[in-house]
Amino acid sequence: MSLRPVIGIVGSGGAFGRWLRGFFESRMGLQVIGHDPVDVDSQTPEQLLEQADVLLFSAPIRHTPALIRDYIRQSAGRERGKLWLDVTSIKAEPVAAMLESQASVAGLHPMTAPPKAPTLKGRVMVVCEARLDAHWQAWLDELCIALQAECVRGTAEHHDRVMALVQAMVHATHLAQAGVLREYAPMLGSLSELMPYRSAAFELDAAVISRILSLNPAIYEDIQFGNPHAGEVLDQLLLQLQQLRGLVGQGDDAARALFRSRYLADNKAAVDEQTLRDGNYSFERVGYLLADLTDQSAMSVHLPEDRAGSLRELLHVFERHGISLASIHSSRTPGGEVHFRMGFVQAYAADVISAASDEINSSGIGRVLER
Repeated sequence: MSLRPVIGIVGSGGAFGRWLRGFFESRMGLQVIGHDPVDVDSQTPEQLLEQADVLLFSAPIRHTPALIRDYIRQSAGRERGKLWLDVTSIKAEPVAAMLESQASVAGLHPMTAPPKAPTLKGRVMVVCEARLDAHWQAWLDELCIALQAECVRGTAEHHDRVMALVQAMVHATHLAQAGVLREYAPMLGSLSELMPYRSAAFELDAAVISRILSLNPAIYEDIQFGNPHAGEVLDQLLLQLQQLRGLVGQGDDAARALFRSRYLADNKAAVDEQTLRDGNYSFERVGYLLADLTDQSAMSVHLPEDRAGSLRELLHVFERHGISLASIHSSRTPGGEVHFRMGFVQAYAADVISAASDEINSSGIGRVLER
């Protein structure tokens, strides 16, 4: 078996398929072939089965199990000794379908939409190892290292139960919030009109709502309808809300006492102290980040050269122009470029900022994106 396998992507024209092609080619130096109905120039399923050592399914959730079985029928045993993977948000059915083949099998679930970054650094990927020989076990470990993801291993069945909480419940809660906001918009204003009144918690929820509504709706549909455990979790969520609504409707001291006991004290007792401290600290950090990012006294700069010392050169420009910085944050533009956003301790005169901006652009240190 080759130590540098050919990768075949089923669904190579989709968002994650395109990202995976770029990752395998640029980060692992592997040959990638793919098939997708939307790409008339892509390879055929037969070519993938004949040439690919690793076959990776990156297709819509609801169609993936049937698609896998189509490939099994066409492969007719040729998959023996190869590795089959999938990257869907539901694991039990796709993994079960792949196990009907004679290939080594693992299910992968990157807990993110295709990132603008070249790897999954800072993101979680669930790995469900179903049937792996030693060769593919070692290669899969190499893949996890190259992806730079925080890999969490578990069974496909456990994954789907957890995803009913982590994805189905969370998405349903925010979609329900979006529906309430829509109903109240004629009376109180749209989401953008509510934002001046925001708390940090509301801003975070609004960001999640916007994220969900901005991405592929089919994914969110399949997470609700394709996970067999989603219904029971939504029943529990609805029950909790109904009970809370009943207490609010009752409104007396007894209801308040029950609210404090059931929704505050009991829930707090169910979470260990360290997790509470970590979560509360994370919320505070995000709150400060949001405050920094809304500060109008700031400049964003892309540093084209990824080398030691480039950020120091940029900071020297601000020093020469007498500009003191209050914060520095790095993130990515919609196009995927890494940029640094410098917040200033005060609102400097326009000519001071312009002079610093002109020096950054003309010197080649970086490119000013906004100020």
